[in-house]
Amino acid sequence: MTPRPLLLVGGGGLAREVLAAARLRPDEWKPVGALDDDPARHGADLDGVPVLGGSELVHERTDAAVLVCIASARRPLGRLAVARRLGLSEDRWATLVHPAASVADGAVLGAGTVLLAGAVVTTPLRLGAHVVAMPHVLITHDDVVGDGVTFAGRASLGGAVTVGESAYFGQGAAVREGVSIGAGAVIGMGSAVLTDVPAGEVWAGVPARRLREGNGS
Repeated sequence: MTPRPLLLVGGGGLAREVLAAARLRPDEWKPVGALDDDPARHGADLDGVPVLGGSELVHERTDAAVLVCIASARRPLGRLAVARRLGLSEDRWATLVHPAASVADGAVLGAGTVLLAGAVVTTPLRLGAHVVAMPHVLITHDDVVGDGVTFAGRASLGGAVTVGESAYFGQGAAVREGVSIGAGAVIGMGSAVLTDVPAGEVWAGVPARRLREGNGS
């Protein structure tokens, strides 16, 4: 099997983690470079691959699959916004599962989704496109996860949780079964969410409570 060239959009910490995971799948992926819209990063080295230029270069390397490696609690909508701006066909997006992740037979991962080491999907369910699950994330039975959702390390969902697109879960956040998390909501690290969270709000604490309206960008 010939590995497919892989471009990473973003040059920060998530891109480094995704790059390391892709290198553990050498039969599937050959990372060839990173793309970053910050001109100051052009020409830099990202753990052994070059930062080739801005994200528009995805339209020149049509042979390469692409992953958007951007994640920020301050800009929870950012990754999905970039993916939509690039406007690539579904077959251009990679889906990357670390060898140490566990995905139940029959689970469907959306285009552009990344599961890092120790992430677990326990039953056949569907994750949206451009979802990122960082190390040791737990997604359980009957969960519904929209596009562009970010789970920082050790975040966990009880059963039958519904998550709107581009929600962000901080490290170690836990959500009670049956709860709904609105689109673009941000859940602070270490929080225990026991009730529904409206779209676009920032919640944190044990139990989690509303802190403020998010910036939504």
